[in-house]
Amino acid sequence: MLWSAVGFIQNKKFFSSAPKSIVEAVQPKPERFKGQHIIGWILMILSFVLLIGPVAYGVYDGVTREFGYWDFFVRFVIMTVSLKVFDILFFDLVLLCHSNFFPHFYPEVKDLVGPQNFGYNKWTHIIHIVVFVGISFLLAFIGTLF
Repeated sequence: MLWSAVGFIQNKKFFSSAPKSIVEAVQPKPERFKGQHIIGWILMILSFVLLIGPVAYGVYDGVTREFGYWDFFVRFVIMTVSLKVFDILFFDLVLLCHSNFFPHFYPEVKDLVGPQNFGYNKWTHIIHIVVFVGISFLLAFIGTLF
């Protein structure tokens, strides 16, 4: 998803969660090759399918195993919180702080990315975790409807 947004679609709107200094430094880029943005959108849609698929399978599997509400809830909390942990460790720590991922596509941010950025969005992550627990309650309820 990040690769499609940063590497192919290259729309500044996708940088809304980045540190403010990086958002301000990013400059619009022309298409590097014909169809670049189309490939990006196809990858973005595929990314959403790959996020929704496990949730749908989690409901299906829970229904076939006759899960109760709390079984579904625990399953979805583990899934959503694991996704957030991956986001924090891989996207924030590795890609933003310790790799050349963003500067590869946007050389103007080379001096702005680094370890000093880790934790810049901790409150956003906390809010996401709270929302994910709420979503898990809803998904557990949906799972028990079948």
